[in-house]
Amino acid sequence: MKFLPIFLFLTLTIVAQNQYPSNDFRLPLDIPMQLSGNFGELRPNHFHAGFDFKTNQKEGLNVYAACDGYISRIKISTAGYGKAIYITHPNGYTTVYGHLQKAVGKIQDKIIELQYANTNYEIEAFFKPDELPIKKGDIIALSGNTGGSEGPHLHFEFRDNKTEKIINPLLMGLELKDTKSPIVSTLMVYPIDNNSIVNESKRPVILNLSLQQDGNYLSEKVFASGKIGFGVSSTDNDNVSFNPNGVYKTQLIANGKTLFGYEFNEMVFDEARYVNYFIDYARYKKMHQRVQKLFMKQFYKWSNANKNIDDGITNVVPNFIDLQRIVVSDFFNNKTIIDIPIIYSAKPALLDDDVKITKYLVKAKLDAIFEKENVSVSFPATTFYEDFYLNFDVKNKILYLHDDTVPVHSNFTIEFEDTKSSEEEKKKMFIATLNGNKLGYITTKLSGTTFSCKTKTLGQFTLAKDTIAPKINISKSIEGKWITSKKSINITISDDFSGIKTYDGYLNGKWILLEYESKLKRLTHVFDDSLLLEGANKLKVIVTDNVGNSTIFETQFNRSQKK
Repeated sequence: MKFLPIFLFLTLTIVAQNQYPSNDFRLPLDIPMQLSGNFGELRPNHFHAGFDFKTNQKEGLNVYAACDGYISRIKISTAGYGKAIYITHPNGYTTVYGHLQKAVGKIQDKIIELQYANTNYEIEAFFKPDELPIKKGDIIALSGNTGGSEGPHLHFEFRDNKTEKIINPLLMGLELKDTKSPIVSTLMVYPIDNNSIVNESKRPVILNLSLQQDGNYLSEKVFASGKIGFGVSSTDNDNVSFNPNGVYKTQLIANGKTLFGYEFNEMVFDEARYVNYFIDYARYKKMHQRVQKLFMKQFYKWSNANKNIDDGITNVVPNFIDLQRIVVSDFFNNKTIIDIPIIYSAKPALLDDDVKITKYLVKAKLDAIFEKENVSVSFPATTFYEDFYLNFDVKNKILYLHDDTVPVHSNFTIEFEDTKSSEEEKKKMFIATLNGNKLGYITTKLSGTTFSCKTKTLGQFTLAKDTIAPKINISKSIEGKWITSKKSINITISDDFSGIKTYDGYLNGKWILLEYESKLKRLTHVFDDSLLLEGANKLKVIVTDNVGNSTIFETQFNRSQKK
């Protein structure tokens, strides 16, 4: 009977993995699969929702439909997934293809049709099953680097149509050779409250690891009193991708029972921002290292977590001795194991905590409003994950609102009252972040004499004014020139303050499509013979920033339409 729980666990695991149609899908590229990012990988403000396929450091590779279905959604944006196509399949799943250079064939024709109909480069459209049907292996697009991409690659993901959860692609039959165990670069132990001490410290402590003959690691001893928790910084490598990616599964175990763990089979979109509380956020901001906390100091509803009633926290009391184990695994069950001896110690702390007590205590579960001079800040309940002492001050027209080492879960509101500026001046003003001497635009509303904005970042803020119009440049003048052989034209636009809001182009008085690649500050127009005239053509481009400053660029060029 003692083997029954293991048998049941294996049975449930097999059943869980067999629920997915793992034989239905093909790879979206026709090159060997290499990953620059995997499922559940830790990213700024989110867990990565799919696979990032390497595309040999270039754009323009054919992207194929992974299975029969129909294009259900197309979204073109300057941020996020850039140019993205969604294909809904009859087996209950949707595949997503992001950062595309362009679609092909009838799909690209439909995109251009919609862009011209909406007189906008950025569009989002949904389709019925009979509008854009697709067969497995059809070329739907070319790979690219659009949107928030930092280099050429294809973002690819699976979504469950019923639950809207994102599914780990390895569960859907995508094969990856991986015989390598995850790597743990850092193990940390955390005092949970002011009554906790770890190795004579009230601050988090890095624990040294030693490799044992059996291939496992042994941590240095933890001498503690009070409540403690552990965290690890870990990555995983496969055999073919040649770069570290995220870890599939981690468990903290004591006496054969899981105290805390997580596993990336599926993810819920609305829980993505919990990554900021899952990691040691302050350490990440200060040292750019993501330590994954294997405990919940304050409970948060994260579906990927499995934990005991104490949320992964161990209470070390007199006579307590334990050997806890951390098991870090990849999808193929390659493991790295760390054993941690824990012993009660009554020794006092030689190093006190670094919490700075202020007169502003924020209770995470309660609303809070702070005001000084002409500034007010409103924190709705659950803006933050846990209670903390807030640094709050207003000096020389600058709001000092703590710093960006405390994770923010949801929007809070900042208001600046301005009774001195004229109505015309106010039209050009906004609330800005202040980082050194650099100002950053925040979308701002004006009601009477009150400027307000919503943000998810702590730091310094001030009222700013932008009276400088955007810049428009063309690298090589086409004024009065014959450019019959040119297939497209590139224009550089920039705004050094509030940022670009809109851009519109007109050819001979008619609106034309300008594709905006914000990373390159570049507008591109691909010439369409139906919009061109024989001989002289007039091009006009209007660029407007976020507070309404505009610049107009006009030129005239010649074109022969004779074939």
